[in-house]
Amino acid sequence: MPSLGADMEEGTVIEWGVKPGDRVRRGDIIGVVRTEKADIDIEAWEDAVVDKILARPGETLPVGAVLVVFRGEKEAAKAPAAVAAEKPAPAAPAPEVHRIHASPLAQRIAKERGIDLSQVHGTGPHGEITQADVLQGAKPEPVVPARTPSDVQAGMRRAIAAAMARSNREIPHYYLETRIDMDRAQRFLEAENQKRPIRDRLLIAVVLIKAVAKALNEVPELNGYWTDDRLQPQEAIHIGLAIALRQGGLVVPAIHDVDTKSLDELMQAMSDLITRARTGRLRGSELTDGTITITHLGDLGVETVYGVIYPPQVALVGFGRIVDSPWAENGMLGIRPVLTATIAGDHRATDGRRGAQFLTVLNRLLQEPAKL
Repeated sequence: MPSLGADMEEGTVIEWGVKPGDRVRRGDIIGVVRTEKADIDIEAWEDAVVDKILARPGETLPVGAVLVVFRGEKEAAKAPAAVAAEKPAPAAPAPEVHRIHASPLAQRIAKERGIDLSQVHGTGPHGEITQADVLQGAKPEPVVPARTPSDVQAGMRRAIAAAMARSNREIPHYYLETRIDMDRAQRFLEAENQKRPIRDRLLIAVVLIKAVAKALNEVPELNGYWTDDRLQPQEAIHIGLAIALRQGGLVVPAIHDVDTKSLDELMQAMSDLITRARTGRLRGSELTDGTITITHLGDLGVETVYGVIYPPQVALVGFGRIVDSPWAENGMLGIRPVLTATIAGDHRATDGRRGAQFLTVLNRLLQEPAKL
């Protein structure tokens, strides 16, 4: 059972999309797990062959419990004929004889009841399948009850409360803010959007996301995790976006490899992520791979937001609404569109100086939006 965020302690298997013997590639969807927040697609983590499925639909299991057993592709590709060529034998036994160890009584009961022993977990010596294992496996699969909107809302609030309580309890936060002149960024965006049809136009959020990614290239200590009592910076920049759901609550899926994407690619990725988050079709990796989080509340009229770090990440960037404000530059006073940007940092991993450097770099990048 994967850990799909700091707020997850257990999950319920909803369905499997594979069966024993199926080949899977890294990233393939193999099943669905229900968490407090949503039903999440679970991905294969390597190229392999499904050996055994141990968790049945309807089972609720803690994070870390074994759900499925894979065999490596090389092992699976080794045909019986090749084995026989290496060590001649009168007849090569069927592959199942090597994989499945069951007592004679267990085999007879399984045959009588039409039970596939490859899907039964053995609890006997050396993993042998016993009569009790077969009878347990013969039980009808439990029905996964549907959740009402109020159930989803209550579960999500519990999950968010658990994660934020852990964050405030474990992470010594520091907060910094700066005001950024967005005149150049807005004029750049207006010029770019005039070249595009309406459906392909960019939002200011995409410019901010890309600027954060490029700033992290210069201040990499803010991109990573605090685990095993030390900072573990990450090379890949996967930015989590705090997305509010229509039924209430919040999820924080990530856009992968933000620094390598163009603004158009980021716009497509962000739109797709928001749509799938609100329809409950997120992938497990999108909830686990985030290396830093952005929260943007400008559309709600909030001018300044101070976020809470999502563990094990070590930083969160907040953006408010762009407002017309008095702005002095080169001895001249005028009105400029101004954005307040904040950062919440984990003081165990970095200090205020590095946080301030990040905000300075972010400001500089937003003054040269054409280079993003």
